[in-house]
Amino acid sequence: MQRLRDEPLAADQEHARIGDAADRGLSPVLTFDPAEDVAAPFVATGARPRVAVLREQGVNGQVEMAAAFDRAGFEAFDVHMTDLASGRRSLADFAGIVACGGFSYGDVLGAGEGWAKSILFDAKLADAFAAFFARRDSFALGVCNGCQMMSQLKDLIPGAEAWPRFVRNRSEQFEARLVQVEIPRSPSLFFRGMEGSRLPVATAHGEGYAEFRDAAHLAAARALVSMRYVDGAGRPAATYPHNPNGSPEGITGLTTADGRFTILMPHPERVWRTAQLSWAPPGWGEASPWLRMFRNARAALG
Repeated sequence: MQRLRDEPLAADQEHARIGDAADRGLSPVLTFDPAEDVAAPFVATGARPRVAVLREQGVNGQVEMAAAFDRAGFEAFDVHMTDLASGRRSLADFAGIVACGGFSYGDVLGAGEGWAKSILFDAKLADAFAAFFARRDSFALGVCNGCQMMSQLKDLIPGAEAWPRFVRNRSEQFEARLVQVEIPRSPSLFFRGMEGSRLPVATAHGEGYAEFRDAAHLAAARALVSMRYVDGAGRPAATYPHNPNGSPEGITGLTTADGRFTILMPHPERVWRTAQLSWAPPGWGEASPWLRMFRNARAALG
């Protein structure tokens, strides 16, 4: 039935996993101490940098995202795109912007593309975003729908030329799973000190396949990969469901050459507390290892 409903190869790969004694499943590895608060010295100063949690029609997850940044020492603001278009808010007032997950414009124009076009086809908004990305003291994070949207803005983002676009999952289905990812070495300010860690994380998307034009495009992006799906042994996941969208080399997150702008399909903002994870190893504290990426952002601002 799954072969008839979904992509047959994905169905075969999931079936082959049944009874595979070599499949270790979720097997987290930490290369840092999650209890260490790298942001504490900066939070202690009382300064709370302002971060804009962006929303558009159909976007969700802004509450979890704001909570994660608030916990890490930021002052989070709910900023709708109409606030920017009308002039009620200005990107110049924020140290960082975060584009959240969801289904902007119902994905009818493609994943995140309607949201991106609302910026690119509005000269005022396009100039405002270009000016924000051109600053040397700004940062941005795009998650899920926000990842898809920011990938469409790559012409405005210095160092993002090698980013792919994100299209329909190879499984031909919406994938909502707890999966395992690895944090490779990359310039991303969000993942400093986390390199080599393998962590469970929530993922929920229908269009997360990272589509590269050709082999040269993929090769150019490899140095910017900030997150990839891996199997239980830590190998880049090539098969379903370890790799839920079929992206080449398990790629599911990228950054820019200077590390200030990062995009990723999974949802770390949904699991920054251990209690939010459907499964976690015994002994993890109240804050899961994912809180570290938000604390890293606060530490990067000084």
